Formats: sequence, structure tokens, C-alpha cells
Amino acid sequence: MQPLQFLVPLDQLAAVEPVVPHIALALVVANLATRFLGHKAHVRQAEEGGEEALSRYLPHTLTSGALVVTSFLFLLLEPHGGMVLTVLVLGMFLTDFFEFEARKVEARNGRSLDRPNGGLTASAIVLLYAAYQSLFFLIADVWNAVI
Repeated sequence: MQPLQFLVPLDQLAAVEPVVPHIALALVVANLATRFLGHKAHVRQAEEGGEEALSRYLPHTLTSGALVVTSFLFLLLEPHGGMVLTVLVLGMFLTDFFEFEARKVEARNGRSLDRPNGGLTASAIVLLYAAYQSLFFLIADVWNAVI
């Protein structure tokens, strides 16, 4: 008997199990794209109205939220890989939160907005792990020969 048998329909989720890593990879790539677009929007907003004009970039917020939900889904389907991906995604999510607050401080002090380096680094790490999980079949033969 599964521990979440009565709360989560695991049999129905097993049908989408093969595509969840690919969805996570697509969401990470989309998150990186919206991160760059969001930074451009923040720079434009800061130039026009200062700190009060800065607002969270909605497409980036949506892709981040979808990525968190997808990583939780992956955690249900693949406990080990899902735990690693979830920890990385939650770290990226927290980094985004504090990066936005840092941009507000920079705008309040009249400084030019820096790139979100912490968020970019966290996204790169999540991208590498999501690519490993979803594209493992490309390196499986070499990996199994070495291991």
C-alpha cells in the first residue's frame, strides 16, 4: 500500500511519468527566457518610475510556480531524482524572491540595476539537473559502461 494512496491518484500520475522530466526541462528553459525578459522590464520600470514602479514580472512568476509544482509532481513519481530537483527549484525560487528585493533596493538608491547573477546561477544548476534527468537516454550507454 502506498502512503499517499488515498490523497493522490498515483495510478493516474503513472501515466504521465515519462513526460514529467521533459516538462520540467521545458519549464526551466522558459524560466530562463522569462528571467532575461523580466530583467529588461525591471530596468525599464526603474528608469521610468524608480522603486515604486518595479513589479514582479508575471510570466516569470508563472513559470517559476509551474516549475515548483512540476518538481513536486516529479517528487511523487521518482523520489530520489524528484527530491534533488525540488530542492534545487525551491532554492532558485527563494533566490528569485531575494533578487527582486535587491533590485528594489538598487532602484531606491538610484543605482543601475545589476543582472540577477544569483538567479542565473541557480537556474543554470537547475537546467543542468533537469537536462540530466530528461536526456539521460542520450548518455545511458556511456554512463553504464563507466559505472
